[in-house]
Amino acid sequence: MIRAEIFANQSMQDLLINNLETAIPGFLYSIVPLAHGRGGESYKLGTSTWPETNVILIAYCDDDKERAIQTVVDYMKEKFPTEGIKLFVMHDR
Repeated sequence: MIRAEIFANQSMQDLLINNLETAIPGFLYSIVPLAHGRGGESYKLGTSTWPETNVILIAYCDDDKERAIQTVVDYMKEKFPTEGIKLFVMHDR
């Protein structure tokens, strides 16, 4: 079992979900729709000074889904290199 966390600009949410659901039939996940914080390039605070926000997608799934998730994230990072898309995967012991 893995826990996959994907952080991305909120503008990427619909495309991210669509790509994951297409690549992994029956893909189950939860969304944290408004994530504020600071990344390597800028702040995402939802304010007039820093208006953008992030979204966090969290999924628990079998180990064999990790490669498909990584492929989707790699594709989106290549297509949208300035949107700060990050994948973190934690493995169950």
